Parts: sequence; C-alpha cells; structure tokens
Amino acid sequence: MANNMNSLKDLFIHELRDLYSAETQLSEALPKMAEKATDQKLKDCFKGHLEETKGQKERLEQIAQKLDIDIKGEKCEAMEGLIREGKEALEMKGDDEVRDAALIGAAQRVEHYEMAGYGTARNYAKRLGFNEAADLLEKTLEEEKSADSKLNDVAISRVNEKAQNA
Repeated sequence: MANNMNSLKDLFIHELRDLYSAETQLSEALPKMAEKATDQKLKDCFKGHLEETKGQKERLEQIAQKLDIDIKGEKCEAMEGLIREGKEALEMKGDDEVRDAALIGAAQRVEHYEMAGYGTARNYAKRLGFNEAADLLEKTLEEEKSADSKLNDVAISRVNEKAQNA
C-alpha cells in the first residue's frame, strides 16, 4: 500500500484495485484446481465459482466505470501468496482424496480473504454514499459466502471422510 492514502475514497479505490487483482489471479487458478480435483462435486464447485468470478470482475469494472476510476495495474500480494500456497495442494503427490481435502482448504482460505475484502469495500462504499457500488459489492460478498458454504458442505459430506479413509 505504497500509495498516499489521504481519504476514505483513496482507501476505497485501493481496495477495489486489490480485489480486481485478486479476482484476476483467481480466474487463472480455478481452472487448474478444477482439473486436479477428483471429486466431481468439488470439480463442479470450482467450475461454478470460476463463472461467478468472471461476473465479480465485471461488477468491479462496472463500479470503476461509474466512479471514473482505473482499477487495473495493482497486484494483490495476499492473493498471490494464497494461490502460491494452493499450488502446493495442486502439486501434492499421494492420495487423490487427501489432495481434494487440501484443495478445499486452500480454496476456503481464498474465500475468507475475499469475504473480508468485499465486506470492507462495501462498508467504505456505504460510508462514501456510493450506494450502487455498495449493492454490487454486497452481491459479490454473498456469492463468496455461498462459495465458502458449498466448499464446506463438500468437505464435510464427502471429501474429508474419503481422505480420512485413504
């Protein structure tokens, strides 16, 4: 966060840029995760969230256009680190079910990071009176919560038991 932050609007713009970078990086990682997953429901979760992620990027672009700001060019270091850690699960040797459990853990860490970011950005937007942006950010926040819940359900109902019995 090397940029000068002299106002809540500056911080809001930084948050949008960070989220846009995070979604861009995630768009590249999700297909790899879907490919490596062996549980079909888990594959479906990753593929479904990839489609949501594309829509989330479009919402961020819509907000940027409406507010006449540039959201490209920043790199989300946190997402880069989360994806790097998730890559360990992708490259894991051994039992497929254990790898699936590791992929879920990596994906849930990403979802929790995104939930924190979208909740923060939504709150800034509300405070700044950017109500349309706040509504769009809320929609994305709800999608992130849903994605986390779906991953949790797959872990509890299927994958963790398989991994335990591996």
